[in-house]
Amino acid sequence: MKFTKIATPEQIDQKWVLIDAEGKTFGRIITEVATILRGKNKPCFTPNIDCGDYVVVVNASKAKFNGLGKIANKEYFSYSGYFGSVKSTKMTELLEKNPEKLYKLATRGMLPKTKLGAKMIKKLKIYAGAEHPHSAQLAK
Repeated sequence: MKFTKIATPEQIDQKWVLIDAEGKTFGRIITEVATILRGKNKPCFTPNIDCGDYVVVVNASKAKFNGLGKIANKEYFSYSGYFGSVKSTKMTELLEKNPEKLYKLATRGMLPKTKLGAKMIKKLKIYAGAEHPHSAQLAK
């Protein structure tokens, strides 16, 4: 009989990955980020353990968007729970004002909707420009 190797948290080696979003398609970047955060690109992937790496995305505001008018028509909604408190934000406004939030919302949709998913999304660092303070971690 062959058994599948199940990794333990002590065996996981988490690294830092730098992704430059300039000139790349937004959706492709997000799927790559979600795969790395989840750890599905590693041979030791275990679904119930956080075995993904830390991800730093730079030049987030310079990504390309494909689709016929998706960037102009897509809206993100927030709801506080009170009557009449639904607020909507267009994707273009979110990209101009807060691209970090846009990337986090899109990536969160591809991660598990559990405590483990919440832990994974905290390992995502997004910066609109080319500068980031994580150069010491990336030097490993």
